[in-house]
Amino acid sequence: MTTTTETSKFTRLPAALPFWLSLGLVPLAIFAAINGGWTIALLPLSTWYLFTALDFVIGQDAKNPDLETPEAQLNWYRLITLLWTPVQLITIFGIMIYVVQSGHLSRLEEWALFAALGILSGTIGINYSHELMHQKPKAERWMADILLASVLYSHFRSEHLLVHHRYIGTPRDPVTARYGESFYHFFPRVLYQSLISAFKAEKGMLARKNLPWFHRSNPFWLYLGLQAGFLLLAWVIGGGWGVFLFTVQAFWAVFQLELVDYVEHYGLTRKHLGDGKYEHVLPRHSWNATQQASNWLLINLQRHSDHHYKPNRRYPLLQTYGEEEAPQLPYGYPLMTMIALVPYVWKKMMHPLIRDWRARYYPEIKDWEPYKTASNPMPR
Repeated sequence: MTTTTETSKFTRLPAALPFWLSLGLVPLAIFAAINGGWTIALLPLSTWYLFTALDFVIGQDAKNPDLETPEAQLNWYRLITLLWTPVQLITIFGIMIYVVQSGHLSRLEEWALFAALGILSGTIGINYSHELMHQKPKAERWMADILLASVLYSHFRSEHLLVHHRYIGTPRDPVTARYGESFYHFFPRVLYQSLISAFKAEKGMLARKNLPWFHRSNPFWLYLGLQAGFLLLAWVIGGGWGVFLFTVQAFWAVFQLELVDYVEHYGLTRKHLGDGKYEHVLPRHSWNATQQASNWLLINLQRHSDHHYKPNRRYPLLQTYGEEEAPQLPYGYPLMTMIALVPYVWKKMMHPLIRDWRARYYPEIKDWEPYKTASNPMPR
């Protein structure tokens, strides 16, 4: 892997500025709230479509940063993730106050506006919460919990840290999309399975401490409290309609998250070693993408192979891999998630890549049938 030669670049704001592009969504959201109509479409256009176009124009970035870069030199990169929590809350609830009190938009426009705000809180907010929940400082983990509660998906923290990272690529991970599974089957399945697996994981941790599931240290109490607080705030602002708008925003944020989850591991599995054991997680167990513009928008989330290999590595230091070490997506997440919504096209594109992946990394496995479905008969 190639690496950059200067770690000092991290100390300069201009080097971090491309990762601050997400802030541009805030004035767009305000503009859409004021004008309504076609302007609401600016939010999806400026994420899915604009960054897809930029990926084709700017191209790929296969350079790797120096892993010895001191933590102190990453402050400009960290700052955007720290600022986003208050920015998102002020944007969502500020716009709610404005549209409810002004009444200048139709009910359909208000629904569309808050669905579009779900792109902001899902594509950016949940992604930033993902970065924050992996860090050691309590303040960052608190911000992750607040962001997740603002989309009514707090259990994602427990599921992601205790289940997904441990069981990625196995039948015990609800979030690993199975070979041949369409997104329309994956989405409802993961909504309930991830909630159940998250609760069981926390219950199991308490049991190992000889504590009952209802002990106050169970984070699900925190999750419920934060989510109830946001629902109450929405009720105070707009009554039942305010709660409805808030949940519309939350639904589309979660939709964005799980659409990305579907893409990240589709069809990839870890080798079963027998007795319910699997090989260690390697870069080959996540799809990698090097499209530069969408990595700016998603703070290097597409370098997902390295994230699972080294989960606590901060996003500016994430490494990318060549095809000899990790499977490569043909396009960045914005375009791949749109393709995933058309199952026939998705499978036609991805299944040959998965067959190549199997032949490259696991030529000794002749029978892949047990690895294909969620009803995998392998030991748990």
